[in-house]
Amino acid sequence: MPSPIVLVTTPEFLRAEATFRSAENLRCVEAPSAEADLAAAIAGTGARYVVVGSTRYQKELYAALPPGGVIARFGVGWDSLDLGQATAAGLICTNTPDVLQTSVAELTMSLVLDAARHLTALDHGMRHDDWAPRTGTELRGKTLAIIGCGHIGRAVARIASAGFGMRVVGCRRAGSVSALGSMPEFAVVTDDIEVAVGRADFVSLHIPGTAANIQFINRARLAVFEEHAWLINTSRGSVVDEAALYDALAAGQLAGAALDVFAREPYVPVSPDRDLRTLSCVILTPHVGSNTVDANRRMAERALGNILFAEAREIYRMDILNRDVIQK
Repeated sequence: MPSPIVLVTTPEFLRAEATFRSAENLRCVEAPSAEADLAAAIAGTGARYVVVGSTRYQKELYAALPPGGVIARFGVGWDSLDLGQATAAGLICTNTPDVLQTSVAELTMSLVLDAARHLTALDHGMRHDDWAPRTGTELRGKTLAIIGCGHIGRAVARIASAGFGMRVVGCRRAGSVSALGSMPEFAVVTDDIEVAVGRADFVSLHIPGTAANIQFINRARLAVFEEHAWLINTSRGSVVDEAALYDALAAGQLAGAALDVFAREPYVPVSPDRDLRTLSCVILTPHVGSNTVDANRRMAERALGNILFAEAREIYRMDILNRDVIQK
């Protein structure tokens, strides 16, 4: 029997090409990311399985795959998928948990370090013949508030507390606060964001881009930040009101922001007069939190593993996002 075809969207295929090309018992084929083109590729190949990235899929994909097919998300976030449509079509959606937290956590701390020592600004100055030393700050003893205490948030907390001697405050949604004994990375865990952010030197976001979290960081919450504080976002761009953030930064309500994710990607300002790229106190990177050789390989392996479990009818071993589909 020929190996089942797995269509892998181009950006994800290129990030882990060796893993996809060497996959056993599966034939991975590079495919376009655009939804209509991906649907056409499914029709042309008869594929039952696709591996996709953060491109938003809203309609054609769910009609193109046959019932029992798999949409395997290359990554942990699933806000780009419509789980309701997938379930109605009898499709299983999966993600790749527990394989990218180290990469995202390391980038998060890199952005914290950049903010503390002005590395991006100093590099820019040197490249323009501007020898202008700036005074930075040590991280030891500073307070880092982590909003979202899942696997990535806790990985950041471990690096910050054990590696840099920072005081780490965790903030979780009401009703989910664990005992500190089970979360030793944190000095304090609270469900009150004002308590978490109130005296923080750095605030790092690690919450999913769900409907409940859209523009979670808004004008009211930005008003609670200390004037010397930095906002770090390596989670999802949708959780920050970018217009409110621009206004707060321009008014000096907080010291700066380091952003790896944006409401629209590639980045497009919310309005011409609120372009974050024009502010010297903003550090920008193009959504590279999980983009390391190591994490890419692990995400590819996990995505393909989910598909192999589907082939073997070992559904219970899959990282299923829409568990209601099992009942269909």
